[in-house]
Amino acid sequence: MDVLKQKILSEGKVLSDTVLKVDSFLNHQIDPVLMQEIGKEFAQRFKGFDITKILTLESSGIAPAVMTGLTLGVPVVFARKRKSLTLTDHLYSAEVYSFTKKESNEISISQDFISSEDTVLIMDDFLANGQAVFGMIDILNQAKARIAGIGIVIEKGFQEGGKKIRQQGYHVETLANIAKLSDGNVTFKKEETCI
Repeated sequence: MDVLKQKILSEGKVLSDTVLKVDSFLNHQIDPVLMQEIGKEFAQRFKGFDITKILTLESSGIAPAVMTGLTLGVPVVFARKRKSLTLTDHLYSAEVYSFTKKESNEISISQDFISSEDTVLIMDDFLANGQAVFGMIDILNQAKARIAGIGIVIEKGFQEGGKKIRQQGYHVETLANIAKLSDGNVTFKKEETCI
């Protein structure tokens, strides 16, 4: 997706050979026009998959997931990373390790919002080691929901997460797949769509 790649090149900051900061348009401040284009792109890529819900993780996955849900006309459910006073019973939960924050979190969703009747698109802002996606897969397996596929805004293609997920047979669509981060520069992979 060229508009996303251009945004990464112009506003992204390479902090190390594994860390890309995109807080000016995705992770802190949100560019709604870009998110709308991302939503349209994912909706096009997953057209005909009979998706009934989108599942993402708070908080950076919410904006692209909502725009995709708006375009597809389906609800968006986000897994919470922290316990809430109103989210205490009848939960699907999974443990997720964050390599960026070097901590584990239990993510949870209410059993009221996803069931065995649903066909779910998993979405996330970044895919690196795959822990967040595997946590959401675990939750959907608990719910006995069908997984339509996985939509990733930015994939760190040089890390193992995408490979592991694809090896398990999941349909993955990535909008910007990064081959390398080095010397302050971003290099994109040529092939971005894998089935």
